[in-house]
Amino acid sequence: MAQESSAIGRMRRRLVLEAPVASPDGLGGATQVFEAVAALWAQVEWISGTEAWRQGRPEQSRSYRITMRWRGDVDAGRRLRDGDRLFDIRSAADPDGARRRLICLAEEVTP
Repeated sequence: MAQESSAIGRMRRRLVLEAPVASPDGLGGATQVFEAVAALWAQVEWISGTEAWRQGRPEQSRSYRITMRWRGDVDAGRRLRDGDRLFDIRSAADPDGARRRLICLAEEVTP
C-alpha cells in the first residue's frame, strides 16, 4: 500500500486527455480535430530523444513515459495536452492487470 500511495504522490502534472473527432470540412470531406475528454493527474518522465534529417531539415523526436490512474478510455490515437505541449499516445498498458495504474508511451509533438 505504501508503494501505491507514493506512486500517486508523483502524479503532479495536470494533463488534458484529448480524443480525435472528424469535423466536416465544408467540401464533403472531413478533417481530424481533437476535443478534450477529461483532465487528469499524471507523472511525465522523459525516456529518450533523437534527431533525424527529413526533407532537408532536422526533426526531433522525444519519447516519454506517462503514468496515471487507470482509465479504460486511453489508447493509441488519443493524445495528452500539457498547456501548449502535446503528447501523442503510442501505447497504453495496465502493468499488473489490477486497474490501478496506466502507463502510456508517448511522443511529444511539435505543432
